[in-house]
Amino acid sequence: MTRDYSRRDALGLLGTGATLGLAGCFGDSDSAVRISGGVGPLPMVEVWADLYEDDHDVSFDISGGGTGVGVSDVLNEQVDIAMMGRQPDESEIEQGLFAVPMLIDTVVGTVNENNPVLDEIQEHGLSREQLEAIFTREITNWGELYDTDVDEEITVYGRSDASAAYMQWGDFLGGEDHAHTENEMEEWADGNHDGDQRVAQAIGDDESAISLNNINYVYDLESGELEGDIRPVPIDLDGDGTLSEEEDFYDTREEFLAAVEDGIYPAPPAREMFLSSDGAFEDEAHEFVEWVLTEGQQYVSDNGYVPLEEDRLDEAQTNLAEGP
Repeated sequence: MTRDYSRRDALGLLGTGATLGLAGCFGDSDSAVRISGGVGPLPMVEVWADLYEDDHDVSFDISGGGTGVGVSDVLNEQVDIAMMGRQPDESEIEQGLFAVPMLIDTVVGTVNENNPVLDEIQEHGLSREQLEAIFTREITNWGELYDTDVDEEITVYGRSDASAAYMQWGDFLGGEDHAHTENEMEEWADGNHDGDQRVAQAIGDDESAISLNNINYVYDLESGELEGDIRPVPIDLDGDGTLSEEEDFYDTREEFLAAVEDGIYPAPPAREMFLSSDGAFEDEAHEFVEWVLTEGQQYVSDNGYVPLEEDRLDEAQTNLAEGP
């Protein structure tokens, strides 16, 4: 069975911030595996669902809405599986939420391709401390960052939805043993948007802006090359003011994902993503998650994510089999 929309369509649709049923039109909703939740993992789950349907007598009813929506839906028995861009918290576990990791995803800082100091950003990168100063408004002008004559105010865009990616970005910016909450970051920002697509559009429309995006909005989905009107912000990992060869891995998605897999790109903002249920996964939902953790992992890299390491995958498979 082949669906009549692409992953790019799904990304665009979900960028509206709406919760959209994407599969109810082609399957019997009474027998479908119902999934909702995080926008970040959704493109990969859509691919998995397409592939799984080809060989199994099951259909899927999948929608976005964010991690918080997915958790609420699954705990209220409105869906069978929630997609999560973060680990479940203690209060969610106490309510019965049971989660297993499925893959690793990440976001990058993003600027417009015509940013006034793009050449300097790509040569020197920005350290975590510089990024924190920008997003917390201690630095407000691009000219403050480099030895240039640029005098251009920085516009900061953030997320207004319950974004696990934005939460992880706040954890990264805060550094070790500290974190900036999503509420704090929303207050510091010049504007906040629902979903990755709208953030990407805002960056593309504003040469002075900075924000963050999932890498699937930065690199072409097919070729893996940089595309469109936004560019990634390389991180000067050691803070020495220059981007060394080891720190320079942003030209293609393949290079970037290799750096994530090797642990060079920091976590956060790299993060595990989870599939969760209300108690143990049951019936077709359990079988699908089991497939995701076995055969499904071979498709992860080709779709802009990083597969779980072998020991982590073994742990996830064991937890799935044993249940909560």
